[in-house]
Amino acid sequence: METPLALALAVALGLFVGLGLGVWFARAGERTRREAEEKTAASRARQILEEAESKAESLRKEATLKGREEAYELREAWEREEARRREDLERLERRLSERSDSLDRRFDRLKERDTRQEERDEELRRREEGLEGRVKEVEELESQARTKLESLAGLSAQQAKERLIEEFEDEARAEAANTVREIREEAQRTANREAKRVISEAIQRMASDETSQSTVSVVQLPSDDMKGRVIGREGRNIRAFEQATGIDVIIDDTPEAVVLSGFDPVRREVARLAMEKLVEDGRIHPGRIEEIVEKSRAEVEEGMVEAAEQALYELGIHDVHPQIVKVLGRLQFRTSFGQNQLLHSKEVARLAGNMATEMGLDVQMAKRAGLLHDVGKGLTHEQEGTHVELGHELCREHGESEVVLNAIRAHHDEEPHRYPETFLVTAADAISGSRPGARREMFETYVKRLERLENIAKDFPGVERCFAVQAGREVRVMVEPESVSDEEMAQISEKVARRFEEELQYPGQIKVVVIRETRAVDFAR
Repeated sequence: METPLALALAVALGLFVGLGLGVWFARAGERTRREAEEKTAASRARQILEEAESKAESLRKEATLKGREEAYELREAWEREEARRREDLERLERRLSERSDSLDRRFDRLKERDTRQEERDEELRRREEGLEGRVKEVEELESQARTKLESLAGLSAQQAKERLIEEFEDEARAEAANTVREIREEAQRTANREAKRVISEAIQRMASDETSQSTVSVVQLPSDDMKGRVIGREGRNIRAFEQATGIDVIIDDTPEAVVLSGFDPVRREVARLAMEKLVEDGRIHPGRIEEIVEKSRAEVEEGMVEAAEQALYELGIHDVHPQIVKVLGRLQFRTSFGQNQLLHSKEVARLAGNMATEMGLDVQMAKRAGLLHDVGKGLTHEQEGTHVELGHELCREHGESEVVLNAIRAHHDEEPHRYPETFLVTAADAISGSRPGARREMFETYVKRLERLENIAKDFPGVERCFAVQAGREVRVMVEPESVSDEEMAQISEKVARRFEEELQYPGQIKVVVIRETRAVDFAR
């Protein structure tokens, strides 16, 4: 029992000693590890500290260099600013010096002028003193001369003064008349030259043929046998046709042709289309005639609208009310002295637009006013009133501008022109209507117009004879030389021209020439 116990104690003692040695060795190892880690940490800390110090030194040097650069830049900027200020100061000093010199020179001139003025005042005082005596002498001499003149002329001073005033008035009136005539002639030359340039430019940009409209239409027939079918049994077909169209049908000896006669071009066109369709179809009887006439009337209406729309497209005019377009299309079959009104309106629009281009005005508005200036002629066959009143009312109801409304009324002088474009429309209307071949005029009307021109000119006192020449575009007025002076000739020509403008309607312009001739006649025997 003792041996195992001793062995157990020895083992326990050995274990205890081993455990203690293990603990000691463990602590010694831990202490060694810690010391190694502390050495490593210290070494790392020293390394970080050295790196930090190195970076700090680098940053310090960099900051020092940057500060020096900024200080150098600021110094350079300050030096530049200082140099600029010095230049400004020097410039100001030079300006002040120049101004001071200028003021000195001005002061010297003023001083010199004052000196001359004082000398002049002194001279004027001396002259005034001398003139006072001369005035008294002149007054005495004037009194003596007046007394002597009154005794010689038998006139008082007041009567002589009145006579002198009358002579001065006559002389001033004559000079004023000459001046007015010269100014008017110069203005007319300038205005005519510029107007001719604008009009010639406008006309050169447009060239259109003109064909006069007639009052008859001819329908060709395939054979003379068709004439009998057109006439019908006992003339019933021709009577039905004339009643449906309002147009006279003339069937004479003209081979293979039927003549349609009427003053209404719209009805005549309807009749022409209807007759052509009846002849082509061959079935001619009263019922068929009425049907074909209605179809032809619808086609003509549609064609008139298409013609108006084509005119608007050609001129580049938009936003026109459909009712105005419809009435405008009727101008295709309306004439004035044989001139087609739709072609005339298009021509006026182009001329007005061209002149507006030359003068820098509203081209589109000038074209619009020119196209619509005679639109009322499409209503004169249906409504009472002049074409000016009807056209003005139509355009006003459908929202046309004031320029268009003024052009409609002003081109026949029913109201004054208020816009530059309306003057151009009136001029274009006169050009289109007065150019050769555009319109034809009855001989009786032509003669009456010439007689009216001559009678108006003969109404003025002092007019001896009067002649209308160049188809009424020039009136030559012969005056009595004993009754009319050279100065009064200008007044007579102006008054005659104004009477023409107030009382007559005419295309273009009328030239008034006043002629005064004095002849001295003697005989050698």
